Amino acid sequence: MQQRREKEMVRGEAEAVVACSDKSMKIGATMWDLETGEKLLHIPTCASPPFGFLCLRNRFLVASQINKHGSIGDGAILVWPFNKPQQPLLNYTVEAVGPLCCTNDGIYLVGGALSGIAYLWNVTNGKLLKTWRAHNKSLNCMAFSDDDSFLISSSVDGTICVWSMISLLDIEETTSSPPSLHCLSGHTSSITGLLTIPNSILVSSSLDGTCKVWDFIYGRLVQTQVYLFAITSITLHQRERLLFCGMENGTIIVNKLDIGLKEGPSMGTVAQPLELKGQNGAISALTCSRACLISASEDCTIYIWDIFNWEVIHRFNLQKGKVTNLVIVSRSALVSASKYETVSNKYYVSPLDKYPQLINSFKGTTTLLSLCPLHKGNQTCIDLRSSDLSRQKISSSQKADVPMSMTIQMKVETSIKNHVLATNMAEHVTVINKQLQSQLLNFIQHRLLCPNIINTHKTRRKKLKIQSLVREEKNLKP
Repeated sequence: MQQRREKEMVRGEAEAVVACSDKSMKIGATMWDLETGEKLLHIPTCASPPFGFLCLRNRFLVASQINKHGSIGDGAILVWPFNKPQQPLLNYTVEAVGPLCCTNDGIYLVGGALSGIAYLWNVTNGKLLKTWRAHNKSLNCMAFSDDDSFLISSSVDGTICVWSMISLLDIEETTSSPPSLHCLSGHTSSITGLLTIPNSILVSSSLDGTCKVWDFIYGRLVQTQVYLFAITSITLHQRERLLFCGMENGTIIVNKLDIGLKEGPSMGTVAQPLELKGQNGAISALTCSRACLISASEDCTIYIWDIFNWEVIHRFNLQKGKVTNLVIVSRSALVSASKYETVSNKYYVSPLDKYPQLINSFKGTTTLLSLCPLHKGNQTCIDLRSSDLSRQKISSSQKADVPMSMTIQMKVETSIKNHVLATNMAEHVTVINKQLQSQLLNFIQHRLLCPNIINTHKTRRKKLKIQSLVREEKNLKP
């Protein structure tokens, strides 16, 4: 009876889970209803590496592109509107981007690359606000703090960096490398999960078999939990303060996370260590809804667990490939915006700039901007603006096609080539000017010195002539 009342309290709005795979473009992403297990949506073209898949403002699915061989693709981020999932908006990036994360308000999107470079976009107008070297090795996980004031990034070498959004949003120098607030080094292997909790608490997991709790404001390690197996994924049920650690052997360990004690945060196990078993492969992804834990395994299965009695409610078998990402969305997101929402309620997503605004501001560049008001509502709308077209909108009832994106891409590439050519010409002219200035200075110096030399020679000749005349006069005297 108590469990039933608790379920009713947390049930709320109907939810669904979206699972994304990385094995083949043919598998794509699938959405199921958590309560009934009904298949709601399938996007065959969606594929993404771990942490490269997210839901933006409960209106868009965003994924870093993957190629057919299962590795990170050729530098692209795709955006699928829920009401037009078969018509994605294609955004090219300078290099292949892996992990993605966004702020709670859906305004800022951050992507991490294999090179260790991070990219920060304003989603509403598409501007690339900052590019900087975040790590020396590949970025593999990123997360914002609960209030979006800090960005936490991690790498395959086990390092974790904390960045202030104030310094990242300093647009005076888009390519400068801002100093990190802290660099947390405690893990000895690749990071497999980052969770942020109110009161500046960070939970990290690693393949080294440890789960660590940090105070990321002070850069202080609070506690470490050591396990027998490598931790491959973690998630947190915020309301119940339950921390789930997925292991490489397929088990899920449940811990109670207690915060707010006088001695600081601590992580303790439940009375009897709880292990959830059933999946045969390493746990590849975990997430939580209001009343469920969803786990994906390398054995190509997805389990939905009831967090009150730990029973498996539903099982899904993908058969073709493992799941890399799990995302919880609201069922209301699938309701057509044209039916139930007013035209004035819009949330804009613009094409993402490939290059920083410093380059895009050069004459002749096609600028992708959408200077639209924020937080006007929730209607799905993609707005495209360029220097050639005064205004072109791709709304929920229109098509954001790939050929348009490719055309814009070609224009951007052309403008960049022109910019490089103009820069080279300017440098060449500068060198010529310096050479001319040097020659001119030499000429002026020579002209200034020449009269003195000529006058000196004339004076000497006059003296010699006078001396000669004096001698002649002496010789003529008797």
